[in-house]
Amino acid sequence: MLAHPLTWINAATGAADEPCRTPRQEPTMSLRVPSRSLLVVALCTVVPQAFAQAVGWEFEGHLRLRQEHVEDDAFRPSADATTLRLRAGLHGRFGGGWEALLEGEGIASAGAFNDGRNGHAGWPVVADPHGVELNQAWLRHAGDRITATAGRQRLLMGNQRWIGNSGWRQNEQTFDAVALDAQLHASTTLHYAWLGRVHRVNGDQARDPLARERRLDSHYAELAWTHGRVQVAPYVLLHRDRDLATASTATRGLRGAWNGVRDGHGCRIEADIARQTEAGDAPLAFSHDYWRIEPACVVRGTTWRAGVEHLGGDGTHALQAPLGTLHAFNGWADKFNAIPAGGLEDRYLGAGGKLGRGRALDWQVAWHDYRADTGGDYGREWNASLGGAFGTQVKWLAKVADYRADGYARDTRKLWLQLEWTR
Repeated sequence: MLAHPLTWINAATGAADEPCRTPRQEPTMSLRVPSRSLLVVALCTVVPQAFAQAVGWEFEGHLRLRQEHVEDDAFRPSADATTLRLRAGLHGRFGGGWEALLEGEGIASAGAFNDGRNGHAGWPVVADPHGVELNQAWLRHAGDRITATAGRQRLLMGNQRWIGNSGWRQNEQTFDAVALDAQLHASTTLHYAWLGRVHRVNGDQARDPLARERRLDSHYAELAWTHGRVQVAPYVLLHRDRDLATASTATRGLRGAWNGVRDGHGCRIEADIARQTEAGDAPLAFSHDYWRIEPACVVRGTTWRAGVEHLGGDGTHALQAPLGTLHAFNGWADKFNAIPAGGLEDRYLGAGGKLGRGRALDWQVAWHDYRADTGGDYGREWNASLGGAFGTQVKWLAKVADYRADGYARDTRKLWLQLEWTR
């Protein structure tokens, strides 16, 4: 997987949902991996044998407390959300390269805000609904060259622009999927995933059924090649949304990076170019360009970066990335999680580094200038954060976003205060 050196914020198919039984017949589809029912049978056969050979189980726990305040001029009241997320699981490691994870997630909340399920439409949205869910349940086998994971899992593909876990939200995005990582050569790795379902950040009880989860038949493949300071990764995402035909797309692209940073000094650059077209049963024909270029230099411990990200639009339809980690792109105010029909061009500057005694504090600042691909300006935005740690298990974070509208949406300000504990 091609690493993303400038990320600025800090696997059970449906087998978990249906019992072991004889598989039913399903319609044949192009580029199919074994159907969901066949995967259920395989897991029901292999899992008991693997568990019988368990070497040991380890408890994993993570607790995150967050206060989020939102002032959006499109709403009369402001929103205040206090949320506590507990994620806990058992990670088993077995002989012969086998391992498994069973992980649950629970969120408690208080305050006045619209979480997507409580019906508080008069308040700004804070997409952290309360509830309890199965977060991950997967079985993995790691061989000398090939690692395969089947089940409900977290997927972080490339820089997460197209497929990610949206880890900033309390309820992370996971997938019922089969994922393969194959080491083809010392410098070349193949990453592939078939996605059968996406469990979205809005939770299982969201008022909009399409915001809860989507049935998919999607394929992602990426060939990552590294030579010295250079990384190159052609990729393709054939995304079929079985619940919403208009969301089906085909995205083909090439991502690259050159890293000249050595001993804390030097420069690096990332670039990405892609084209997205309609796919599957999508009723509308379109072809949108995507490109991003981001140079950065490290000077005396501070990383300075500048970039432009272009997401094409024609005024009727625009390029979309519904499976990606959206909060990491186009500003922390999240005004562009769905790209407007006119497209988006995000021109940005940023800086970050460490300060304080022992350089224990992490800081970041960024500025965004948003414009349409097809006519007009959208607005400007400032982002800033400061974080640190208490000992080795507790981290804290303070973070702000200030979006000033100039033709799109309304002025929005957000403030987050957060504590995290990891075992």
